Amino acid sequence: MKPYVVKIAGEAGYGIMSAGLMLNKVAMRSGYYTFDYSEYPSIVRGGHNVMQVAIDTKPVKSPYLHTNFLIALDQDTLSKHMGEVVKGGSVLYDSEAGMDLGKHNGLHVFDVPLYKMAKEIGGSLFMKNTAALGAAMAILGADGKHLLDLISDAFSHKHEAVVRLNHEVAKAAWKYVQDHHFESIRPALKPRKRSKKYMAVTGNESVALGAIAAGLQFAAIYPMTPTSNILHVLAEHQEKLGFIYKQPEDEISAINMAMGAAHAGARSMVATSGGGFCLMSEGYGLAGLAEIPVVIIEGMRGAPATGLPTWTEQGDLQFVLHAHQGDFPRIVLAPGDVTEAFYMTMDAMNLAEKYQCPVVVLIDKHICESHESVLPFDYKKYSIERGNFISSKRLAYKRYAMTASGMSPRSIPGVGNHFVANSDEHDEVGYSNEDSQNRLDQMHKRMHKMEVCEKKDMQKPVLYGPKDAQTTIVSWGSNKGSILEALKHSSKVNYLHVTWMHPFPSDAIKKALAKTKKLIGIECNYSGQFLSLLKEKTGIVPDDVLLKYDGRPIFPEEILQKLRSKS
Repeated sequence: MKPYVVKIAGEAGYGIMSAGLMLNKVAMRSGYYTFDYSEYPSIVRGGHNVMQVAIDTKPVKSPYLHTNFLIALDQDTLSKHMGEVVKGGSVLYDSEAGMDLGKHNGLHVFDVPLYKMAKEIGGSLFMKNTAALGAAMAILGADGKHLLDLISDAFSHKHEAVVRLNHEVAKAAWKYVQDHHFESIRPALKPRKRSKKYMAVTGNESVALGAIAAGLQFAAIYPMTPTSNILHVLAEHQEKLGFIYKQPEDEISAINMAMGAAHAGARSMVATSGGGFCLMSEGYGLAGLAEIPVVIIEGMRGAPATGLPTWTEQGDLQFVLHAHQGDFPRIVLAPGDVTEAFYMTMDAMNLAEKYQCPVVVLIDKHICESHESVLPFDYKKYSIERGNFISSKRLAYKRYAMTASGMSPRSIPGVGNHFVANSDEHDEVGYSNEDSQNRLDQMHKRMHKMEVCEKKDMQKPVLYGPKDAQTTIVSWGSNKGSILEALKHSSKVNYLHVTWMHPFPSDAIKKALAKTKKLIGIECNYSGQFLSLLKEKTGIVPDDVLLKYDGRPIFPEEILQKLRSKS
């Protein structure tokens, strides 16, 4: 199967992830599309790290189960991953370091003294990843200059000697491959021309960049896997781009700070995972009642409790839809890839202010930390929409005034408009009020906003593949990439991709699935949370399901197996 998959693995601490990212970028600079995927344990030190890079001449949007070229930096890698290498595939390893390849019938073997080069030339075993990259680039037919340039970029913040030694190690490994005349294999990184420049970006980076492009003014984020890199991007650029990033003491402080900033008129955001969102749930409801616009990025991982901190899952959907007691307006979006993560974060900023409510962008570890090669994002047509926002004094101002749309005039402190914002049910000014009719009026006003949102802004699901297909897959979130990859190998199936979880596009879904003969639901959780939502809102029940909840994403091969078993 396409694409060509290179996997590098070894002990944590030896630059497995950085080497994998360099490999990704070499492939991109060589004119290929890429998608990388990482696995690492949730321990402070040590453990087995893996990074795979899928490479193709056409866009590739997910990882695969198969491996074409395995780069093994320790014996554990051979033990764990040799069975994944396809017949006719290749293995790069180091027998001088005591690594035993065992049976390898039908494989191309490249035995290179990586440890020796790292220690003797570089002066440190920590450079064995550089040696492995140098050897792999020579074997795969890459332009060595790309690797040297990337090494220079990666270590530019360190002493010049570090760059020089890494260059020497990479060159030595490259020369060793050339001098020993290994058997030729497919030159998967042979340079090819491509007219446009692409970038390798993760979902975390996309979210951070989308928020900045949408006019972010304040973010409060307590670090929590898998969304921590959002704060790394924001912290690095806040001074230059003129917004404030604050690292609070916990997630409760984070959402309260963000609501305080939004109350003062700033475009505001928080980011966390499921455990952190548990702590934010009280603030979540307060934002709904007080009609405070705040964007919440929720990066899902294996749950409950601490669960699987560094692995992926889609188990927080129903929690986000029903967190906090009672009913209040909320918008929940679920992008399916890094591009959607960028644009939906931008949309979320506008939606929060327009409908004066919390907006959750629901992603997962798989999107958060995987790099996909995409064209640079275009935000030139984006315009900031602040909704019914006023910044001047008005006579007889009423913060929660009854309006036809449900969106009351939103003012900020300091401009002369008197109002109260608290956690009690309130009247139009904001004073606590428990009268029956007032309660009915305010509840109807708040909830009516979602009806307006559904009609004016809710996006319809997107149907990929042939419209007349007899079999349809319905799913959401990061499953999109693997499903689209599977569809490349199955011409009689289409895919309905749903990105709005609340409000839910019931009518559009029913229309899209009206002629489907066989419906398959796919998602990464135990109970089929999206499929339960689908049934609740539309009455539609899939004929078959593929559920996965082992911490790993659904791979295209698994989807194809499901399709073939039902054909």
